[in-house]
Amino acid sequence: MEVVKQTDEYTVIKKRSGRFGVKNSAGKWINGEDKVKILIAEGLIKAAMPAEKPAEEAVSEEAPVVEEAAEQPAAE
Repeated sequence: MEVVKQTDEYTVIKKRSGRFGVKNSAGKWINGEDKVKILIAEGLIKAAMPAEKPAEEAVSEEAPVVEEAAEQPAAE
């Protein structure tokens, strides 16, 4: 493992597999969203944010599902 960056709060380590690990000042691994935020802030990874749908499309997609659900009990 290779130390990429070390600060007072955390240490960023590059593993042999090419992935990054982050340890806090107490030596415990940081995982999840906190790890991703640190790696993005350091410029080591790029994360794609999902595109948000306009409100009009979201409403039109939900409407047919509600109609189908209302038709099924009537057919039985």
